[in-house]
Amino acid sequence: MSPPEILVSDLTVCHARRPAVHHLSGRFAPGSLTAVVGPNGAGKSTLLRALAGLHRPQAGRIDGVGRIALLPQQSSIDRAFPLSCLDTVLFGSWEEAGPFRAMRRDALARAEAALAAVGLRGFERRPVGGVSAGQFQRVLFARLLLQDAPVVLLDEPFNAVDARTAADLLAMVRRWHGEGRTVVAVLHDLDLVRGEFPETLMLARDCLGWGPTAEVLTAANRLRARGMAESWAADPEDCARPAAAAA
Repeated sequence: MSPPEILVSDLTVCHARRPAVHHLSGRFAPGSLTAVVGPNGAGKSTLLRALAGLHRPQAGRIDGVGRIALLPQQSSIDRAFPLSCLDTVLFGSWEEAGPFRAMRRDALARAEAALAAVGLRGFERRPVGGVSAGQFQRVLFARLLLQDAPVVLLDEPFNAVDARTAADLLAMVRRWHGEGRTVVAVLHDLDLVRGEFPETLMLARDCLGWGPTAEVLTAANRLRARGMAESWAADPEDCARPAAAAA
């Protein structure tokens, strides 16, 4: 696995025309394991969407991302749509198949193997609307396995799941890191970050620290993040339009 170096240069991203990430610069080294932390509304999920190419930057740039696999927050997914667990995992083959090409002949077998790898053998035909939150998160991790990307982006991967599921999924994150993949995860559990993630990016819309976890998760930085979050306006001004767009 040879992931690229991801370079973020003076990146500004807005969400619903409101400021979300301000003038962020730094790098995700190839094969790094990085936690993104900060208060609610700090721009963490917006940053992941920008890295995935799903959210256009207002200014600045992102270079070197390459092929990625993204795990969104469960709350952003509508499970009412009548899909089976196997169908959901098979969406991981979409990038390699595309809209007008047949899936690889082994895609079905690979999807079944991915479900088995996350502990869901026998769940192939179950509708995703009928499984628990923890089981559905396992389904989404199986889809990531099928994507087999060198860069993995995880948005709150252990949120609202039971302890056993969290431990199993964390073991998979360790495995990806051991394989040399670049993994970036939005997290809230700072004890977990200290114990498992060598690198941390702390956001409060502005960057408060990006580097070795012990150097970023300081009491002073956490206090600054809380103070910045408490001072955010309830109705901030819209992001200014770039000159090129306004022309």
